Amino acid sequence: MTKAYRGMSMEGTIARWYDASNGKAPSRYDEQVAKVRQHAPKGARVLEVAPGPGYLSIALAGTGDYTVTGLDISETFIAIARGKALDAGVPVDFRLGNASAMPFNDDTFDFLICCAAFKNFADPAGALREMRRVLRPGATGLIIDLRRDVSRQAVRDDVARMGIGVVSRAFTRFALRSFLPRRAYTKAEFEALVSKAGFGAHEIRQTPLTLEVELRK
Repeated sequence: MTKAYRGMSMEGTIARWYDASNGKAPSRYDEQVAKVRQHAPKGARVLEVAPGPGYLSIALAGTGDYTVTGLDISETFIAIARGKALDAGVPVDFRLGNASAMPFNDDTFDFLICCAAFKNFADPAGALREMRRVLRPGATGLIIDLRRDVSRQAVRDDVARMGIGVVSRAFTRFALRSFLPRRAYTKAEFEALVSKAGFGAHEIRQTPLTLEVELRK
């Protein structure tokens, strides 16, 4: 059976290391919450695809404005995220599942977000089709991910503001400069993928570090 993700499995010790390293960058998740607020009205049903340890989903649920679901293929991440939600006292429905075969009915969600994970999907076209399927008519999805042509300066600036330890900082810089961009997409490559997914409209914006792909069903 074809593996559902590209790269190493985010399970066990690796997943726990990722949680310990990335949980120290709260400003990143504050920025992502602000982006969701720009698109999703109060009371919206929000799906985060590949939430990892659940930081963003928990922050969104903590606002009291959204009903939040998170879908991830990692059993370790789901266990970590459920524990964090319980500790935070917020309701998030974290589910185990594949982005290209989501366990949800058609037209379920008012907004969808996927951060720093799309480049790892083995079936990106299938994931986009599933995103469209589970969004309600007129709803919006937002994918934020590393751009393939990211500059060394953009990587240095991003890692510097994470506030992580020396070892984690060195590994993160290495990852963002070497193997992760190889999995990522250029704007033109993402345009080609999205154009075949059946969305009614889309816009792709570039920052020094990322592509922000806004999708409208």
